[in-house]
Order: sequence, then C-alpha cells, then structure tokens
Amino acid sequence: MIKKQFKADLALLFVALVWGVSFTVIKDALAGIGPYYFNVLRFSAAFIFLAASFWKRFRKVDRKTLSAGLLIGLFLFAGYAFQTVGLKYTSASKAGFITGMAVVLVPLVSAGLTRRLPGVIPLAGVASAAIGLAGLSLDNSLNIDYGDGLVFLCAVSYALHIILVGHYAPRHDPVVLTIIQVGVVAAASLGCAAFLEEMPASFSGEVWVALLVTALPATAFAFLIQNSVQRFTSPTHTAIIFTMEPVFAAACAWLLGGEILTLRQWAGSLLILVGMLVTELKSAPGEPGRLPRTAEGEAGQ
Repeated sequence: MIKKQFKADLALLFVALVWGVSFTVIKDALAGIGPYYFNVLRFSAAFIFLAASFWKRFRKVDRKTLSAGLLIGLFLFAGYAFQTVGLKYTSASKAGFITGMAVVLVPLVSAGLTRRLPGVIPLAGVASAAIGLAGLSLDNSLNIDYGDGLVFLCAVSYALHIILVGHYAPRHDPVVLTIIQVGVVAAASLGCAAFLEEMPASFSGEVWVALLVTALPATAFAFLIQNSVQRFTSPTHTAIIFTMEPVFAAACAWLLGGEILTLRQWAGSLLILVGMLVTELKSAPGEPGRLPRTAEGEAGQ
C-alpha cells in the first residue's frame, strides 16, 4: 500500500508540475489566438484522444455518469475560461498563485454545502492565504488587477470542481468522467468562441507549443491521472502536492518568462502556501468534496 501511495504521490506531483509550467506557455500563446478558441483546440484534442483510447468504456456510459460528468465539466469550463481570459491581463506567476487558492477555498465551500463551519485552524489558514493574496496581487495604489479578479473566480470554480470530483469519482468510472468533463469544456468553449472571437488564419509557433504542452500532458493525461490515482493516497497528500502548482508556475515564469517577483510578492506567495498547508493539514478528516445526503439525492448520485 505504501508503494502504491508513493507512486500516486509522484504521479500527482507530475500533474502539478505540468499545470504550473502551462501558465507561461498559455500566456505566450494568447498573443496569437483568442482564449476560447485556444481551449476549443486544447480540449477537443484531449477529448478525441481519450474517447478513441477508451472507446469501449466510453460507449457504455449510463445516464447517472453522464449527468455527473456534465455537472463537473461545467465547473471545469468556468475555471479554465476565467483562468485563460485572466492570463491576458495578469502575469503568469500571479495567476499561478491565485489559482492555487482553490485548495484553500475547498473547506469554505464545503462548509457552505454541509452547513458546518470549519474550525479555528482552518480559518487561520484561509486568513493567511487571503493576506498573502493581497500582498501578491495588490499594486502600489491598492488596486486588484482585472485579471486577478478573473483568476480568483477561476479558483472558486476549481474549488467547486474539486468538491464534485471528490463526490462523484468514487461512484463512477473515473476514465469516463474524465472524457465527459473534457468534452464539456471543448463544447462550451466553442459556443463562447463562436460569438466572442475570430479564429486566426494561421497559428504562431507559440500557439503550437502551447497546444503540444496542454492538449495531452496538461489535459488528457493530467485529469486522467488525477481521477485514477487519488484512491491510493489521502486527500491531505493530494492537497499538499497540488500546492506545488503555483510554485512551479512562479519558477517557470521566472526562468522562462523573465518575470520578476518583488519582496512583497515573495512574502505574499509564502503566506499563500502556508495558508494552503495549514488548512489542508488541520482540516477535519474525510473527503473535502463530499456533499451532504440531501445534495446527493438532488444530484442523482
């Protein structure tokens, strides 16, 4: 069991690494393509790959699994839509850290769904992360950038996505759920792109690089890994590992994007990481995304 958990943790760390690296390459790609059309290409490629690879399992999807996948996919779409658009108006390092706030928001959203308030220590973790977010995002005029607000909405959407995955993945085929989620994001992105953007006549090198990095490694493989290996590790381990995503994003932005973090931003980033770790390490045991029984009935299991 320990060997399986170690392998699962390594797999999840790879997911965090790929997601963190993707911030910089996506930001570079958005200079040559609209964010919604980028997500259409990214998630369509991932959907085709997954559906073709697991066709025998996918064609046997039942109504309950389809409903669960659609619901999870809508929140995943919201997260990626806010994140990708937000990246046009903020730095990759800030977007990486703010997106990481989803790990802190999970206990708060869960408390709202279960109507049970988190304890003092989880609230302290949330406060630490919130102060860190202010230090990272506020400029000298004490304003939060438009892009920061969009990426924060992305974090809220991801928090809801994490909760729903925690609820539905043990009850349904995780591979089929992954395929449906990815397909929903592709379809919803196409609907938005058709009304809001124009498809470029040709793609720049940055767009092709971003698609290579995101379509399979950061989308198809990442979500497939997450949904498949979490059963071998604890929710706390998973949460701690995913806090490495913004660290990888900042490191990549510094190494490859030439971005510079000020002392205040480094301090804010550290407080966010402390808040994430404190919240997840000291939260009450159990799946963070488990819904109350009444909600389970309404969602159709």
